Amino acid sequence: MNYRNSEGYPSPTEYEALSRIQREERAPKILRKYRPFVYICSPFSFGDRQENIRNAQRYCRYAVENHAIPYAPHLLFPQFMDDDVPEERELAMFMNRVMLAKCDELWIFGDVFSKGMQREIKWAKRKKLFIRYFPEI
Repeated sequence: MNYRNSEGYPSPTEYEALSRIQREERAPKILRKYRPFVYICSPFSFGDRQENIRNAQRYCRYAVENHAIPYAPHLLFPQFMDDDVPEERELAMFMNRVMLAKCDELWIFGDVFSKGMQREIKWAKRKKLFIRYFPEI
């Protein structure tokens, strides 16, 4: 790889572009493919929470197997916030909204939509995010 073009002049833009291509070609194949950042939307407090957590873990695994990067706030925030405390629940929903705006897609799992899920779907529609529905996996 040469920093100068065929006429001997510095060519930093072309050098950087060709260097980037070479780095990508040397990277392991599994890391080369684009993976969208997807927001996992499934019930948490509606019904059996432990079962909902297991399901969310399964949905995240499904996203990874389908070349996506999953984000499931209901697996993260309950580790240090209490969903039964209204102020903490609202703070968590605010943080969900912020993170949803960073995602490329919203993936909805199941055929029962909790109130929290309904809010997340509404936000995603406002942001015009790509939404995918998975009634059964």
